[in-house]
Amino acid sequence: MESVSLEGIDLLGLESHRDGPPHAAFARLRREDPVHWHPEEGGSGFWAVTRYHDVVRVSRDSETFSSERGGTMAWDADEAQLIGLRQMMLNMDPPRHSKLRAIVNKGFTPRRVAELRGRIGALSRAIVDEALAKEAFDFVEDVAGELPSYVIAELMGIPLDDGRELYRLTERMHTTDRSEAGRMDGALAIGEMMNYSRRVQAERRAKPGDDIVSALLAAEVDGEKLSEFELDMFFMLLINAGGDTTRNLVGGGMEALFEHPEERARLQRDLGLLDSAVEEMLRWVTPVIHFRRTATRDATLGERQIRAGDKVVVFYTSANRDEEIFPEPDRFDVGRTPNEHVAFGGGGTHYCLGANLARLEGRTMLGEVLRRMPDLVRTGPIERLHSNFIHGPRRMPVSVRPRAGAT
Repeated sequence: MESVSLEGIDLLGLESHRDGPPHAAFARLRREDPVHWHPEEGGSGFWAVTRYHDVVRVSRDSETFSSERGGTMAWDADEAQLIGLRQMMLNMDPPRHSKLRAIVNKGFTPRRVAELRGRIGALSRAIVDEALAKEAFDFVEDVAGELPSYVIAELMGIPLDDGRELYRLTERMHTTDRSEAGRMDGALAIGEMMNYSRRVQAERRAKPGDDIVSALLAAEVDGEKLSEFELDMFFMLLINAGGDTTRNLVGGGMEALFEHPEERARLQRDLGLLDSAVEEMLRWVTPVIHFRRTATRDATLGERQIRAGDKVVVFYTSANRDEEIFPEPDRFDVGRTPNEHVAFGGGGTHYCLGANLARLEGRTMLGEVLRRMPDLVRTGPIERLHSNFIHGPRRMPVSVRPRAGAT
């Protein structure tokens, strides 16, 4: 096979992600050009940041590397689009970001997460009960996607079945199919979610409850209530962030166990390894592949000179396979420790608000599956999410193989 030049590497092309993230390209960039100028068809081009320490540095320096200037998506938004994007906390810088985060953080404190432990356990058992009754099912649709949809629905104070339908909208929103049909379907999904958000807001104004939407409606930032559109964007962020990480952690983690039967057997023999196994699944899968920042001033990163206004894209997937940080990074090890992965971001202002909740959901759901479905087998090919931004399986057919002699 003819060697591809560094300039020929395409980290955003859907073809590059057809079978999962382009790990070989990331490894080469880490070795040869860890802060790499990446041309971009139809865009301005960007600095691709692939080493762990550089990803962490960019993540923790929001004064130099802004989420607000150009948003956090790799594609270039125009000024009209940016006005809307900047209403979402994900696309804000301090101090406004910090004030909004403080409001919603109350729903994700360690104490609040601990309070949810029993409910998450009950939901996990019910989900596994339903899947066992089918014997053959789709692991992503019927298991991995169910729990986070239900949990975020409870936190938002909406019906559990609505949480499932909103999760399906996120699948459509996260496709990076840039065809006209793909963009149209994504836009329609966003519109449906915003319409749902407006209905929930109206209900909570009439009858407030003990939920995140009610808290946001009551909150003030600099003496002003959040606008309807700001609330829509908050709603969309929470539904997306509340579902994607856990769904792809559980689905991608189970895929990793299928691919590494010796590690699966090791974990099933000793479920005390669940904590370290979930951390390894987060590193291995890395549900969010990248985020974008924009340089606010000239800076040096690695050996490269970054100019004010340059687009900088940090690749968490690559950082989580950095050979300088993780011994044998391409080996899946359910007992790996230490494991300071960046699956929830590299720290700093935008560190994942729901990290503790995602970990609890992942441990609980996977523990239930491993205990009660010890003979789970894949029965067909995996269909992957059609995305260069979110990583995980979209469909994974499985069955519960009856044990010999079972009645």
